[in-house]
Amino acid sequence: MKKLLLCTLIFACAATAQGQQKQQSRGNGWWNDNPSFVVPIGEVGITARRPMKEIGMQQTRLDTVALHENIALSMADVLTFNTSIFVKQYGRATLSTVAFRGTSPSHTQVTWNGMRINSPMLGMTDFSMIPAYFIDDAALLHGTSSVNVTGGGLGGAVTLATRPADARGFGLQYVQGIGSFSTFDEFLRLTWGNDRWQLSTRVVCSSSPNDFKYRNHNKKLNILDENYHIIASYYPMDRNKSGAYHDLHVLQEAYYNTDRGDRLALQAWYIHSKRGLPMLDVNYRDENVYSNQQREETFRGVVSWERLRKHFKVGAHAGYIHTWQAYDFEQDLGNGRMEQMIRSRSTINTLYGSAEGEYYIGRKWLFTANVSLHQHFVRSQDKNVIPRKDPNTQGQGNNKQVVVGYDQGRVELTGYVSAKWMPTERLGLSLALREEMYGDDWTPIVPAFFADFVLSKKGNVVAKASISRNYRFPTLNDLYFQPGGNDSLRREHGFTYDAGLSFSVGREGKYTLRGEATWFDSRIEDWILWLPTIKGFWTPVNIKEVHSYGVELKAGLEAMLSPNWQVGADGSFSWTPAINRGEPLSENDRSVGKQLVYIPEYSASLTGRLAYKSWRLVYKWCYYSERFTTSDNDKFSNITRITPYYMSDASLEKLFTFSWAYFSVKLSVKNLLNEEYQSVLSRPMPRMNFEVFLDIKPRWGKRK
Repeated sequence: MKKLLLCTLIFACAATAQGQQKQQSRGNGWWNDNPSFVVPIGEVGITARRPMKEIGMQQTRLDTVALHENIALSMADVLTFNTSIFVKQYGRATLSTVAFRGTSPSHTQVTWNGMRINSPMLGMTDFSMIPAYFIDDAALLHGTSSVNVTGGGLGGAVTLATRPADARGFGLQYVQGIGSFSTFDEFLRLTWGNDRWQLSTRVVCSSSPNDFKYRNHNKKLNILDENYHIIASYYPMDRNKSGAYHDLHVLQEAYYNTDRGDRLALQAWYIHSKRGLPMLDVNYRDENVYSNQQREETFRGVVSWERLRKHFKVGAHAGYIHTWQAYDFEQDLGNGRMEQMIRSRSTINTLYGSAEGEYYIGRKWLFTANVSLHQHFVRSQDKNVIPRKDPNTQGQGNNKQVVVGYDQGRVELTGYVSAKWMPTERLGLSLALREEMYGDDWTPIVPAFFADFVLSKKGNVVAKASISRNYRFPTLNDLYFQPGGNDSLRREHGFTYDAGLSFSVGREGKYTLRGEATWFDSRIEDWILWLPTIKGFWTPVNIKEVHSYGVELKAGLEAMLSPNWQVGADGSFSWTPAINRGEPLSENDRSVGKQLVYIPEYSASLTGRLAYKSWRLVYKWCYYSERFTTSDNDKFSNITRITPYYMSDASLEKLFTFSWAYFSVKLSVKNLLNEEYQSVLSRPMPRMNFEVFLDIKPRWGKRK
């Protein structure tokens, strides 16, 4: 590894030195990261359709139309309706995780402006805590492509970024949302900019009692006649209990462009959240006899520098994350006084730094290198009240407080180099090498190979293939959580193979049609699974071998029907068997050969858009097949199977233009077909509900 890191640093320095000997070019705006010799988009040529940087990047990009549809959406909502990956949601303002290709949420790596934001304790990211209005650029890197961004993405990676507003002078946008269940969503953005500076402040505030009604199919009430005979039964309507939330997000950005190819950026994001954890629909207690609440304060900050020249780009990033999390559970034990049963406090501090370089040699070679460091410091403490029997109390139960936790730090270091070669305008090849260190444990060198070939210039038909190996280290909770942590866990590892075809056709100003089909096959060994022990607690072990394979399909269409009419549609579909191929744990173990729990075999999404003059209509639909909550895939029990469901949302927007402002009114309808469904067992979800959004952007300066 030392040799790899040394080569990485030498390469980055050499790229800088050689690039400075070339003719230097002036910076070209905020967004143009491609050297000046790349053919501009729109001109005829393969390079225009597939830049060299995109070789080996099998990805799904989300445009600002999807990201900024309305302020009430989190990134979990955006991914649910615009991709076919599995988004496991517990309801609005509750945990929402993302999983690719039959893997678990901890196998999905997430970066924000280059810095990993996965929790070092749990290994996953809560997408319900990421407002879509805070993200300007989002991409999903499937399977092998994730190696180009970060290690550990056995399923894939999600990259999130904020971008300059490209403002001229002072700008303001305010959005007010008012919806069902006394829901309020507010967004404010202030911007100021000129040719050198871009400043932006964004604020999101969301709150709701979240006390929606739902039909409880886990509670059946009987109707009696005058002789107390049962004559009928029904499922009653209940209210969601303990689900109130209040979230505040503030994002401050500052960008400086020297106009000589150097760019500086600062992004600082503060989160304050207070959320209740809703009761299960099998819990019939009054919400006044207990309290179940979590709180969080998080700060994320990144500063970066980039130097862009004709044939090279170098950059450096530094960041810091501070997270304080609290979970409290209290209940009335029958004496009329609330007793604290669980008091959990966790503090996470992460330091981040990275350096990177890109260097072009002519039109055929691109070399990249990156070194990044994440240093985590985690302190976790849980105080649990455990019922026990004391012999001195003659068999009567009392309570004992047990305090558990850990205080650990871990350094995560990764080095990456790649070479991309286009010997002809039809063929593109890429070789990437990555190596990582977690603590004092090193991975072998992680290779990834990619090949793209243009089968036909007409229609831009491209064949793609790739293979890579990857590793994921246990999380800090896997290693040190008490009771149950296992510090002898092995890292998960496996190979992934991808192959596919893509095409894009169109006529300028008329229509564009694109599509992509990908086959993948992945095997993961030493899968980490938490299992119960005879001591009464759970512990993680390396037990499974998982075989995940399937097909991913994507398609999109945009068309201009007339000067006043526009239509568009995007769809995706996934078939993802994720099979346990491990050894049986016992004679009665029926999990081998079965689909993993909570992984749908089929998923799909569709978004349709229709615009007429100043009117906008959007329809969104998604589908998840059945999921199992037990590893034996029992189909005949209501508590081991979650039925398939379809979900539909729609919105209608009217735009107004005044001499003093741009103004819009939007009506959004969620769960348009009033579906009764569950994403997680026994977690109630709302039926049809509404929200109205008012959006205003004042027009400063001269009025036209």
